[in-house]
Amino acid sequence: MSNLLVPGAFHWLVVSSLLFSIGVYGLLTRRNAVGVLMSVELSLNSAALNFVLLNRFFAPGKVDGAIMALFIVTVAAAEAVVGMAIFVALYRQRKSVDVNRMNMMSG
Repeated sequence: MSNLLVPGAFHWLVVSSLLFSIGVYGLLTRRNAVGVLMSVELSLNSAALNFVLLNRFFAPGKVDGAIMALFIVTVAAAEAVVGMAIFVALYRQRKSVDVNRMNMMSG
């Protein structure tokens, strides 16, 4: 098989940076709370991909990157559950998931 068809570390770093950029763009532009959570998940998945990538290419004998990726996935799952619970509670009270209206929580 040709080496041109096998992606290297640079290619995976480009994919990871694109995922992170899409996540940050979505975080800054979304008005829907679910879209904001999905954007945060994209950014966290980009970080997990970086850990696995760096472990694979620069320390292949160790499992540190995979363990950190598991921690990131665990934290992302907990963040999604807590975030969705908060948004469901706010939707029941306000009948909207627009994040621009979330600043009215004090009233």
